[in-house]
Amino acid sequence: MTEKIYSADRALELLRLGSGQAHAIFRDGQEEAIQQITDGVHRLLVVQKTGWGKSFVYFISTKILREAGCGPALLVSPLLALMRNQIAAAERMGVRAATINSDNISKWTEVEARIKQNEIDILLISPERLANERFRTEILGGLSLNVSLVVVDEAHCISDWGHDFRPHYRLLERFIRNMPPNIKLLATTATANNRVVQDLENVLGPNLRISRGDLNRPSLTLQTIRLESKAERLAWLSYQLSVLAGHGIIYTLTVRDANQVANWLKSQSFDVEAYTGESGARRPELEQALSENRIKALVATTALGMGYDKPDLSFVIHYQMPSSVVAYYQQVGRAGRALNAAYGILLSGKEEDDIANWFIKSAFPTNEEVKEVVAQLEAHPAGLSVPQLLKEVNLSQGRVEKTLSLLALESPPPITKNGRHWRKTKVPLSEDFWERAERLTTLRRREQQRMREYVHLLFGQHMSFLISELDGDPSDVITSSLQALSEDFPKDRLREANIFLKRYHLPINPRKQWPNGGLKHSNNHGKIAKSYQANSGKVLSLLGDAGLGDLVNVSKNQQQYFSDELIDACVVMLKEWDPQPAPTWVTCVPSLRNPTLVPDFAKRLAQALNLSFRVAIEKTDSRPEQNKFNNSFQQARNVDGSLAPLRDQILSGPVLLVDDVILSGWTLAISSWLLRKNGSGEVWPLALAQGRPKE
Repeated sequence: MTEKIYSADRALELLRLGSGQAHAIFRDGQEEAIQQITDGVHRLLVVQKTGWGKSFVYFISTKILREAGCGPALLVSPLLALMRNQIAAAERMGVRAATINSDNISKWTEVEARIKQNEIDILLISPERLANERFRTEILGGLSLNVSLVVVDEAHCISDWGHDFRPHYRLLERFIRNMPPNIKLLATTATANNRVVQDLENVLGPNLRISRGDLNRPSLTLQTIRLESKAERLAWLSYQLSVLAGHGIIYTLTVRDANQVANWLKSQSFDVEAYTGESGARRPELEQALSENRIKALVATTALGMGYDKPDLSFVIHYQMPSSVVAYYQQVGRAGRALNAAYGILLSGKEEDDIANWFIKSAFPTNEEVKEVVAQLEAHPAGLSVPQLLKEVNLSQGRVEKTLSLLALESPPPITKNGRHWRKTKVPLSEDFWERAERLTTLRRREQQRMREYVHLLFGQHMSFLISELDGDPSDVITSSLQALSEDFPKDRLREANIFLKRYHLPINPRKQWPNGGLKHSNNHGKIAKSYQANSGKVLSLLGDAGLGDLVNVSKNQQQYFSDELIDACVVMLKEWDPQPAPTWVTCVPSLRNPTLVPDFAKRLAQALNLSFRVAIEKTDSRPEQNKFNNSFQQARNVDGSLAPLRDQILSGPVLLVDDVILSGWTLAISSWLLRKNGSGEVWPLALAQGRPKE
């Protein structure tokens, strides 16, 4: 439409309503962007630093368009946490917002009805919704006839070059290509360097207008500190958190580290909580707790990333080095949005490269993984569900799902999904797929190296480096007035951190369901009867990790003998654990490959606990090691039929079932089933190490 509908007075009124500030004024570029969207520019890319207020641009634009009689807006957003914040901000302006996502399935029917009745001004969805056939045909199909504005938030995710590339954003490219020319498009991001912008021009064009702002964050004091061991970083955190003012976020690379750091800080009397993808329904509650300053910090993975907005965060600390400069800028930019000064501290340690390498290596399926999956789909023309595929291929569920997802996003797709079943099409996989994978892998290696260089910068050089990497102008960088934090910490904190790591135990969650399709040798299927299940158990360490994990690794693979230090550690763990009813005897998981290692340890542990030791299970069949198998079905099948009870050795009391390294949990589950079925009391599993973290 050519009619000018922008009203400066109305836009300012909406800004003040949305911000809750009676005297708020627009930041540089905000009002211009709103006017361009409402008054005729059909495709606009806004690149502005975190905290600039991109959401005000699309909410105010939506409200003005709706008040002029235009259709609703569609917003594609990558994170559910971001969606929650957006809806709250929209409601303050009188914008009727709703979302359709995996967390609110029960409300889909209501939302769909409101869309049909024109009672929604802006619908928020994740890019993954675009892959859902029902959503595309029944919801998006009808909505697209009336949509006046499409908003793509965190638009860098569209780009192959984008640091947070989300595969389903590729579907947006097709959606945008097929949009009627009269629909307005607004794309926003804080982290687009020249490479990403060029890629976005190709996807979002034609005639894409670009608005870029200053990336400098003068309120942020950036600093890097190299502390090799986890114990050193834990000690530093607990010392600095006692003197750092305000509230903040501590980022970790893995879920396990988030939980570990949070538990350490809690043991030091800090009011913190872990926030990860496993936080589930608690995530809104945790965000609110930090927003209201009821906790000192959230210890978070990138699940708390783009979109979380607490303007007065006074620090963001990274426990390990992120994988790229642009990812770091996005995360550290959560701090100091409405403060004159805030800290962005990056701690760096020895394990971060291994973690980053794992993420880079696992980002795309390998050629062999693709061949395995495709071969099985070709062998089953009627199609296979994921559980059916897992019976046929020796791949983890995560690898199978990633392979299927990425192949299905190719155009034209070599595989398709119908209901729960995946089928092979007649289309071969394009070489473009492998070229893209190689290009992105090379890029991420380069980004990782640039981040290593960032870690070694001198105090005061960091902001200029970040802005240069984002292709901004570093010449006018203004640094914060805060002093560098000390790298030192009291020696007693380090001793406490080392003790904590040695006593940081992991849970063993008992298996409650036999694998889909059942087990042939034992004839087990469906639920595992409660009376035959193991109880929840304990793992002493993560294999090869700080604390006792290194000792377990060396003892098992080099010395072939578990030391008395591990006996003592297990005794301490059992005392703290205090399982009830308490075990009255000890047995162990047998092995033909190394028949004395675990029995010797279990016997010595029994002596230390003043309990009887019995060899109550025998290995009847040599099987490959469990680490050769990559999914639950294959792992369970590998154990099935290879163990047998020694009935005359099974006692009726509660038993401690000992193993050295737990991988899938199926060896413990089947051993527990055999013990319970043949007369033992409750089974308490104990393992020296968890073999590998979850994907």
